[in-house]
Amino acid sequence: MYSRRQLLLGTAAMALSSPRLPAQPPAQSQDAFKSSVNEVIVPVTVTDEKGRFVSNLDQKDFMLLDEGKPQRITFFTRERNQPVVIGFLIDLSNSNLLHWDKFMEAIQDLVLATIEPEGKPDKRFSGYLIGYSTEAELMVNTTEDPEKILERIRKVKPGGGAALFDAVHMACTSRTLVKGEPFEPRRVIVIVGDGHDTGSKKTLDEVVEVAQRNLVTIYGVSTVAFGFRNEGEPNLKRLCESTGGRVVYPLENLYSDVSGYLSTPSDEGNYALKVGTGGYAAAVMRGIVNAITATAGEITTQYILRYTPTDLDAAKTFRRIEVRVGLGNVKVRAREGYYPFAP
Repeated sequence: MYSRRQLLLGTAAMALSSPRLPAQPPAQSQDAFKSSVNEVIVPVTVTDEKGRFVSNLDQKDFMLLDEGKPQRITFFTRERNQPVVIGFLIDLSNSNLLHWDKFMEAIQDLVLATIEPEGKPDKRFSGYLIGYSTEAELMVNTTEDPEKILERIRKVKPGGGAALFDAVHMACTSRTLVKGEPFEPRRVIVIVGDGHDTGSKKTLDEVVEVAQRNLVTIYGVSTVAFGFRNEGEPNLKRLCESTGGRVVYPLENLYSDVSGYLSTPSDEGNYALKVGTGGYAAAVMRGIVNAITATAGEITTQYILRYTPTDLDAAKTFRRIEVRVGLGNVKVRAREGYYPFAP
């Protein structure tokens, strides 16, 4: 039987490559993150009807439209494991007490799978850690050493409110940059939380814009427990889907493959797996590991397209992108668009 880490590393295996370029000084404002309007980068994920990655497409299979007009793709790659900077944003609010230990264990696996694949350092990959409760805090600045992030994760405890929007804004504006961002390495954020926000100074609209301006792709790992819905779910979906990412729900289908669900009466409720039992704990952990594995795999299995937009209109503050693939029964995920000019 394979361990969780072996499964994760197998899914997100990354080959060694060229060393990282020197980091820039810490950025304190959005200005330091502005990307060139001369070229637009579009990470694209293509999956089939069963959610499996379609990884054998060529440039000719893609059509890219900017404000409805076809564009000439000037750069294309389908190679896995392109350099990436990953921000791990962890919800430290009271709402995540139920499965806290299991999520923390899984996050550590995700850090190792994406920053130190195959148990070896890879200078193309780096990450940083932001925890958010009543306030957002940059706990570990950009580093290629996963142990710094793991050590801090092991010490955090939940408590307080949730300043999610401030945490996303901080990830986009207030950390040390790696030379070459956002083209190589790319920028990715993984939010582990339920999407609710109780104390941010920033609004959802503001942080969606700052993420789009900075060419950040956001993924969400929802911590909402089975059978519950949270008012923050639309927040998480919008942050992810507007930037080309998606949300996974590790606890949503906890009982989907269990015979007897809602058919076995019991005093504590009709649950085939009783809370506090080994079967329940194993099902929870399996769901979380599968979600983390899928997220790590998607980060490293994207097509990267670049193009120089034509007919830029100064009156257009936001330009919409559409990516099409000449195949049936596939789902294409890419960012909604971009801001061509500084605010």
